[in-house]
Amino acid sequence: MLSRLLKAKIHRAVVTQAELHYEGSCAIDGVLLDLAGIREYEEIHIWNVTNGKRFTTYAIRGEENSGIISVNGGAAHQADIGDLVIIATFGDFTVTEADAHKPRLVYANPNNTVNHTANCIPVQVA
Repeated sequence: MLSRLLKAKIHRAVVTQAELHYEGSCAIDGVLLDLAGIREYEEIHIWNVTNGKRFTTYAIRGEENSGIISVNGGAAHQADIGDLVIIATFGDFTVTEADAHKPRLVYANPNNTVNHTANCIPVQVA
């Protein structure tokens, strides 16, 4: 049996472009993409913290150190420039793999540079 777990997350990135007429996808700064371990053309979930919308697309590599987070194609209707987003991927793991799995978490600064990385989410307190 496989369990679907969070594989990677880029937390609180800021949308820099919304290109309605670009060919689909989401361009992500190559540095963020690599640190998170998100592959080009991999399915990604985007959760818009600003407006609450959630949608799925695929990742494409943006210029390294550019800070680009460009939501493209029809998905551009779901995000505006300046919106805070969380970008996540999931993977299927066997029980043994799941027991050892640690997600790759990248926390972004407001200019989409890396604030810090982690491999676990802190326990939420009451």
